Parts: sequence; structure tokens; C-alpha cells
Amino acid sequence: MMGGYGIMGEGGWWLGWIFMLLLWLLVLGGVVALAKWIFGTSLGASSGSDRRAIEILRERYARGEIDKAEFDQKRRDLGG
Repeated sequence: MMGGYGIMGEGGWWLGWIFMLLLWLLVLGGVVALAKWIFGTSLGASSGSDRRAIEILRERYARGEIDKAEFDQKRRDLGG
């Protein structure tokens, strides 16, 4: 006889708690990843860095570090 411990046996209920904890951590991680993906793309983080790159490029051109042809090529590469 099992002595009233059921299918899990003596101390087997800990395994259930561990799996439940892992399940909730997986769900929480999925929610966080989804939120980062949704809000990260809608905030336009890359467009801000692109604008900063164009500003730096204009400053380099104004200082004479690059010529007109190089400025135009790099600006096209940056999409601006």
C-alpha cells in the first residue's frame, strides 16, 4: 500500500510544483519577449539612430573630411 500518498508517492508533489514554476516562467518570458518585439518596433529606435548617422555624415562633410561623392554615396547607403 502507498500509505495515502496517491500516485505521486512520498514527496512527489515537489515535482509538480517545479513544473508549474517552469511553466509560469516560460509564459512570463513569452509575454516579455512579445512586448519587447511589439513596442520595440513601434517606437522607431532604428530611425533615431539613422537620423543621428545622417547628422554625423553632414558634420563630416561640412568639416571637409569627406567629399561630395562620398557624402552622396554614404547618404544613399543610410537611406536618407
